[in-house]
Amino acid sequence: MKARIARTMVVLALAVGAALLPWPALAQVPPHAPGTICFTQFFWCWAQPPGPAGYPCGCPSQYGFVPGYLG
Repeated sequence: MKARIARTMVVLALAVGAALLPWPALAQVPPHAPGTICFTQFFWCWAQPPGPAGYPCGCPSQYGFVPGYLG
């Protein structure tokens, strides 16, 4: 009985830990060639100009320029 409770507690702790991990937001992104979309922490925009995937870029927002990376 003790082993079953301990196993349940371990599984519960792992489930809670996994639920608290930060997961990347998966926005609906249209089909695109690599390096033509700029991904920021909260949204994406079309890259102006496009470039190699992984390079820094930025998107305009109502609060100013938001840094991101090309994807």
